[in-house]
Amino acid sequence: MFDLFSKKKEDGTRSLIWAHRGASAYAPENSLLAFEKAAELGADGVELDVQLTKDNVLVVTHDEKINRVTDREGFVKDYTYEELLDMNFNAGKKKFGKVKIPTLKEVYELLKPSNLTINVEIKSGVFFYEGIEKMCLDLTREMGLEDRVLYSSFNHYTVKKMKELDSTVKTGLLYADGIIDIASYAKEKTNCDALHPALYNIQYPGYMEEAKKNGLDVNVWTVNEKEYMKMCAKAKVNAIITNYPDVALDIAKKY
Repeated sequence: MFDLFSKKKEDGTRSLIWAHRGASAYAPENSLLAFEKAAELGADGVELDVQLTKDNVLVVTHDEKINRVTDREGFVKDYTYEELLDMNFNAGKKKFGKVKIPTLKEVYELLKPSNLTINVEIKSGVFFYEGIEKMCLDLTREMGLEDRVLYSSFNHYTVKKMKELDSTVKTGLLYADGIIDIASYAKEKTNCDALHPALYNIQYPGYMEEAKKNGLDVNVWTVNEKEYMKMCAKAKVNAIITNYPDVALDIAKKY
């Protein structure tokens, strides 16, 4: 079975490369095209965002509002799945024509034949989306992808709840600005498996050492500049989350 953590830092192998919202530098973010491109470019995994529609369908899109990625306005939660299908989710990349919003199941179906890790970010920070955690777990089990999926969220209650629902799932704690003693907090409060910090957090003295001490992998977002890809690779982070998986892969192979 595919092991999310098969390329561990301890054995000297390179950092993994996870395509942020798919290979979003080259195709509309969070689209099936972007996930296909990520696989084509040799990414080790993909990161995606999941929300619930008005009729409780798990769809893959980042913003709570559709304004930035479509030519329409409003919140994802206020539209049915069928209504969202009428919209163009090409995120301003007009050469791709009309791009439909994918369901999480469609992404799973697309990536199941691969060995890519799938980092599902649950977007429950603004709207709590009652039941979304269990829905994600149930779908993952239904698709037989339990050993390939890692769940993350900026809502730390959601990260904790995932472990309460199933202690065997892999989870990551998303956060932006520096939190004192984040590794201990993450482990004690959420029992998570990984830290998902914004890039600049790995600069703090002892950061990587504290993560390792607490048994936490470090998966860094969103690393799009070569100098920072190099910094992450040299630090031996577990995964670099980037819009440019091909560029990051070339750099990671050198460390």
